[in-house]
Amino acid sequence: MSEPKLSFKEMCAKFDVTPRTLRYYEYIELLAPERQGRSRYYGARECARMTLILRGRKFGFQLEELRQWLMIYDQDGTQAQMNVFLEMADRKLIELSEQQKQLEDTIQELKALRQTTQSLVTQGHEKLTQ
Repeated sequence: MSEPKLSFKEMCAKFDVTPRTLRYYEYIELLAPERQGRSRYYGARECARMTLILRGRKFGFQLEELRQWLMIYDQDGTQAQMNVFLEMADRKLIELSEQQKQLEDTIQELKALRQTTQSLVTQGHEKLTQ
């Protein structure tokens, strides 16, 4: 018994992506659907890959990083892929922590500038009403 396959349209709907996105993922070899004439069909492998791709994008990984990571599974198997993922995750966590620190610093700076400006506005308003 063959596994159920999704059509192009069903794949877009299932993963809430545009046709353009799905075609692009195929173009850069993240996905390789089965083709029958002009129609494309996506099986369990492609659905699993799409889930991983979207999860990776959510965490901020670049498409090329994801493509290479998915290739590791095809070439070397699950254990190698998991080891590479650990390295990727460690790098991303460091990057996100740095971004978080920068964002916290920026928020504090903006709050201080806003407070200074609010004081100037209040002082200016007081002078106008006197």
